[in-house]
Amino acid sequence: MGRVFIDAMVESPFRIVQEEIKLLKESTPIIVVDMHAEATSEKVAMGWFLDGEVSAVLGTHTHIQTADEHILPKGTAYITDVGMAGPYDSVIGRKKEKIIETFLTGMPTRFELGTEDIELDAALLEIDEKTGKALSIKRIREKAPGIASKEDEGA
Repeated sequence: MGRVFIDAMVESPFRIVQEEIKLLKESTPIIVVDMHAEATSEKVAMGWFLDGEVSAVLGTHTHIQTADEHILPKGTAYITDVGMAGPYDSVIGRKKEKIIETFLTGMPTRFELGTEDIELDAALLEIDEKTGKALSIKRIREKAPGIASKEDEGA
């Protein structure tokens, strides 16, 4: 859990993760870290901090998939944000009209879930079972089967 731009009183994720890695390495060489944080800088820093210590650092929270997946020099797979499973005809999963209304008026509104253009974002990792080092990372973005997008309807 990141701390930048998030109102949460949590310990430093950089200190906590070191303790957890020591425990996990006793039973497995494969360790995947979900860095749930708002700030991309905090996620990137965690990737570099853990390079060679874990198999992957996958950022989450912003709901927007980034295009920066790569293997860091010491063998850790990294992506700033995996993305979301949800409606892309939305603002991070909520009906866009309600979000825009809030931005225009400055008044709170009830945010409703979007329902159109459902997609799945993910990251596919290939990891060496013996060393725990990442061999590859690939971004995935797939439309949900059987759900037409607005683009499909116009075709």
